[in-house]
Amino acid sequence: MIDDTNCGSLLVWNSKKYNPDYCMKKITLALAIGLSAFAAHSQTIISYGDYTVSKDEFLRAYNKNKTPVADKEKSIRDYVELYSNFKLKVRAAKDLRLDTLPQLQLDMDNFRKQVDENYMSDEKALDALLDQAFVRSQLDIHTLLFTIPVEPEASAEDSIKAFKAAQSLYTALKGGNTNYTTLAESNMARFGDLGYITVFSLPYQYENIVYGLKSNEVSTPYRSKKGWHIFKSLDQRKDAGRWRVAQTLIAYPPDADDAAVNTSKRLADSIYTLLQQGSDFATLAKSYSNDKLTYLNGGEMPEFGSGKFDYSFEKEVFNLKNDGDLTKPFSTAYGVHIVKRLGFTPTATEKSDPSVQYELKQRVMQDARIAEAKEKFAKEIRVKIGYKRLPGVKDEDLLRFADSAMLHEEPEYINETPISKKPIIGFAKNNLKGSDWLKFIREYRGNFEQYKGESNKELWDKYITISSLEYYKQHLEEYNEDFKFQLQEFKEGNMLFEIMEKNVWAKAGLDSVGLEAYYKEHKTNYKWAESADVLIINAASDKTAHEVMDALKAGKSYKTIVEEKSSEVQIDSARYELAQIIGTNNAFASGKDSYSSIVKNPDGTSTFIKYLKRYDADMQRTFEEARGLVINDYQNVLEQKWLDALKKKYPIKVNEAVVKTLIK
Repeated sequence: MIDDTNCGSLLVWNSKKYNPDYCMKKITLALAIGLSAFAAHSQTIISYGDYTVSKDEFLRAYNKNKTPVADKEKSIRDYVELYSNFKLKVRAAKDLRLDTLPQLQLDMDNFRKQVDENYMSDEKALDALLDQAFVRSQLDIHTLLFTIPVEPEASAEDSIKAFKAAQSLYTALKGGNTNYTTLAESNMARFGDLGYITVFSLPYQYENIVYGLKSNEVSTPYRSKKGWHIFKSLDQRKDAGRWRVAQTLIAYPPDADDAAVNTSKRLADSIYTLLQQGSDFATLAKSYSNDKLTYLNGGEMPEFGSGKFDYSFEKEVFNLKNDGDLTKPFSTAYGVHIVKRLGFTPTATEKSDPSVQYELKQRVMQDARIAEAKEKFAKEIRVKIGYKRLPGVKDEDLLRFADSAMLHEEPEYINETPISKKPIIGFAKNNLKGSDWLKFIREYRGNFEQYKGESNKELWDKYITISSLEYYKQHLEEYNEDFKFQLQEFKEGNMLFEIMEKNVWAKAGLDSVGLEAYYKEHKTNYKWAESADVLIINAASDKTAHEVMDALKAGKSYKTIVEEKSSEVQIDSARYELAQIIGTNNAFASGKDSYSSIVKNPDGTSTFIKYLKRYDADMQRTFEEARGLVINDYQNVLEQKWLDALKKKYPIKVNEAVVKTLIK
């Protein structure tokens, strides 16, 4: 409701009152982010003392901040001046070695950790994974799975036997045999109906197989560490979307006899009858449901989609047409269920939707499929980082001592083996030794959530990938100009803040004598426009806002209202110029104690204004009333004096020939 015109944005009503000091800092920092850049080897466009700004550096900053303009020449020349002033201030900060301040160095380290991962993948590969995940998210596939187990240490005879069984099963399925249970039993296989699966439902290698099948098609046998797998696609449908439901579960154990099962069914039937007669679902769920995770919440389950629960459960749920609909009691391996539909969200069909892109990227980055993109990226960067396998240690010794490192738990062991001090991998600026490899082995294999039984050879390949990526990350600014630029602009933005605080902002705020003298000299500049004393009321909901307005109109004190509804209402009392107030009653058609309309905010809150007293324009502001404005103007004076001194210390020269090439 309050327009902070100096900041160029809307101030949230309960944050900061109009404060030019705050605005000046905000504008300066925003400018810093855009202005900061890295030095490049190209034509010089600006020099200041012994320091220069390249054409490339200037263009990078200008293009990042430019907006459509009618006069390109004026825009570029204005930016040359703006950028020159910025570089002078940063130079002053460097002269004072502000970049060595512990807090700024900590900020820099934290920022680097926040952004470096954004540069640690092949963008094309990541985009391809996002596109693939989106396409697959539109389709559910009814999938059958046959698995013929093979132990990792199985004999050659057992392995061949399992292979032949997989081929026999595949041939029968491909030939159209649909007696699945009998086929599985006769070929040493386990059989399961997975129901409808969607993207992220299965491990990525299995998902690739399933989404490569047409309806009623059978996959060729796939060998994993645990056996042979064959998938069959029975049917395809549009993705089922996201569902919110509540359930009442009358559970019985897997080995329950008929009497126990029938007792559970009768109880479920009785509950269903009560629901049809109008009983509250949540109340009955709390009383009767055996689902320990949901019964206290009225049976409400976390939102889910295809492939999350047993097919027999999802099949019943996905038949519910409207919110509030109930299933009849139905049985699964867990007991008897009664489900109520609470809500449904269809799968997004617009890939360009930012929320869709964000969610997909988060899921892809947390899924095993990202390992493929990282592996590809790691191979691509090896030439850049100077990777080479050093010959000092044989492969068989690397693998042999990896086993020894797991047998010898004493910490010092990994530094005492014959390979510990020998270099095994080389990069452009440093080497890794055998002890680094053994430390990796011990940490990786000791993490049972991470270690999946990989062989030492597989772990060696993983170590090459991980160590290559880690070296690249540690030296990222040497290989990626965008990252280098982002680090530099953050660093210079922090330095600018510190030097402005020291030489302008704090200095102005503390100089009370200078402020009052400036106010007296320029007193006529600080007059009120048409203004008013107002209450700005922000409520947690539209309903609460109406209740507060009614209470105020009935004569209730706003302080009493805040005390009674402190968690739902905040009220700000101040004088504002009418031009700052965005509302429907700026003209005071109803005079004193009039109200604006209630405005619903994007975050779900609601805001309105009560007008207490109106003031004509041209009333003189007192020093205290004008203090924020005076500080802002006084800061500008101090800043200009400081810049004048810097320009004497570092004379600025602009390469006019280069400027003209930018104007063309």
